[in-house]
Amino acid sequence: MKKSIFKTIASLSAAAMMLLAVGCGSSSDSSSASKAEGTTSVASGEDNSLQKVLDSGKLVLGLDPTFKPMGYTDENDAIVGFDIDVAKEVCERLGVELETYSVNWDTKEQDLNAGTIDCIWNGLSVSDERKKVMLMSEPYMNNEMVFVVNGSSDIESQADLAGKNIAVQNGSTAQETLLASDVVTVNGATTTELATNVEALQQLELNMVDAVFLDSVVANYEISTSGKDYKVLPDGLDPEEYAIGFRLGDQALCDKIEEILHEMKEDGKLAEISTTWFGSDITTIE
Repeated sequence: MKKSIFKTIASLSAAAMMLLAVGCGSSSDSSSASKAEGTTSVASGEDNSLQKVLDSGKLVLGLDPTFKPMGYTDENDAIVGFDIDVAKEVCERLGVELETYSVNWDTKEQDLNAGTIDCIWNGLSVSDERKKVMLMSEPYMNNEMVFVVNGSSDIESQADLAGKNIAVQNGSTAQETLLASDVVTVNGATTTELATNVEALQQLELNMVDAVFLDSVVANYEISTSGKDYKVLPDGLDPEEYAIGFRLGDQALCDKIEEILHEMKEDGKLAEISTTWFGSDITTIE
């Protein structure tokens, strides 16, 4: 009798342990499956970048408000420029308002990644380093990096920049290009990094630096409109292209804006805006 009782108890205990084991296994599997589903969901997150802009009713454009003539603050304290006029037309066709947001060019990627702005659209040069941290649109304009000196300067070419001090905007591709060039690494020129090209040109005018290295678009506009006695050296450095920068993964928003830019090229609006600012259509959108 005792044996029978003990056997019954042992059987019941074994069954209970099996049920407990199965229950624990199910819970663990369910938890693992849930985690896996969550990971997959995050990894394959839907790109709602375009819908976010449409829902908010605005596109927030980040810029350096001193970057003439692409986007800058005019005498009436309004943000104007070629990029601004193009962006306004894009927003009108998209059915949203354009909102501008001033960024520090050296830390612009932080504003982009934080979601403070939707794009950087302000004479943004394409580079391999930038492609690692942001999604770059199709280029819409060519650019060249040039040296500007005072009209009275005896500097006539890059060779004359040996041992001279050159101002450049901090955080710009101009800075990257200059620091890697023979002008600095071989000929011993020194650099002064400043927050804006405006400050750089001011220091040049005051003879605090010997030259400024900047975008040809900016240099030519400044020379033609400021009345200052500047001259561009005949030998510049690497040619570049301007594009719009978006957050990595914001492909839907990038694609839509590119689509509208192509429409504007086809119907002549892009040429009209370019001619207003530069005298002809210098855009490269096909």
